[in-house]
Amino acid sequence: MAIKKSNKLSQATVLKQIVKRCSSLGKKQGYDEEGLPMDVPKGHFVVYVGVNRSRYIVPISLLTNPEFQNLLQRAEEEFGFDHDMGLTIPCEEVVFQSLLVE
Repeated sequence: MAIKKSNKLSQATVLKQIVKRCSSLGKKQGYDEEGLPMDVPKGHFVVYVGVNRSRYIVPISLLTNPEFQNLLQRAEEEFGFDHDMGLTIPCEEVVFQSLLVE
């Protein structure tokens, strides 16, 4: 799922769609009334990375990174976005962490 500059949807809208499709964020303890985790600051979202599925809170601005867009596309192909496991990124943690420091 690549996000192009010509895309009419805002990044926030795209992120909300991803979160709704890929996670089971119901009204559980630790979640707000919209079903979003309370420990995630505004302008960020959660991904799970690596074989241990380590949890990362990343800024929405990462959605414009072409390398992250490629990872999202691989995630969609490998896992789909309609499951209860959250947004899982199929790559090694070391590779993902290097993406965060760019």
